[in-house]
Amino acid sequence: MRVLIVDDEHLARALLREYLAAHADVEIAGECANGFEAVKAIAELVPDLVFLDIQMPKLDGFEVVELAGAGPQYVFVTAYDAFALRAFEVHALDYLLKPFGRERLDAALAHARALRGAAPAASTSAPGVQALAQEAAQRHAPLERVLIRDGARVHVVAAAAIDYIEAQDDYVAICAAGKRWLKNQTLGQLERQLDGHAFLRVHRSYLVNVGAIVRIEQAGKDSWCAVLRDGARIPVSRSGYQKVRELLR
Repeated sequence: MRVLIVDDEHLARALLREYLAAHADVEIAGECANGFEAVKAIAELVPDLVFLDIQMPKLDGFEVVELAGAGPQYVFVTAYDAFALRAFEVHALDYLLKPFGRERLDAALAHARALRGAAPAASTSAPGVQALAQEAAQRHAPLERVLIRDGARVHVVAAAAIDYIEAQDDYVAICAAGKRWLKNQTLGQLERQLDGHAFLRVHRSYLVNVGAIVRIEQAGKDSWCAVLRDGARIPVSRSGYQKVRELLR
């Protein structure tokens, strides 16, 4: 089993190395000290299992999973148990709470061996975990930044800098500061993740940053458009117009 260790603390990586050394079937493929290194290493080293710290500089563990995808299995490692339910939401194989001992790590590896080759979602089959994860997702703080993978590059766009987001089938076009990026996500998913007080669904195909609206103009008898700070003109539906009026009162 090829393993990648990702943690910004040197001592934490050293402890994992020491514990993993007792397992003859484990090969440590590499180590990373931050999230950007981890995304690159997962693509290049193709590990079977990633021990992934959650709180790290640059990118956190959840953002690493979002960008790297579901190829390997993930075991989240953190000192904060508040992240536990979200770890299962993103199909973590297991969750280690620091400080943990050899026996707890051995149990995580045994779980990995048992599920090796299974679909990533298999790790969340315990009764109630999916329901708890969905409940936890509703309590998350709104996204403060959106990650966009563009080949080997990763763009980090602050939510406050986004002017609007447009639906493009299974993708969305994120428009900010005159630039436009495509992200493999639905408009509905982003709407649930962003701050509902800052972003409004003004049309079935558009989500707009309220702070970017300069004015609302009537475009027809029952149609309107939002003129944004960058000059963009976004169609506004009848229900979207009511939402804007209520918010801007």
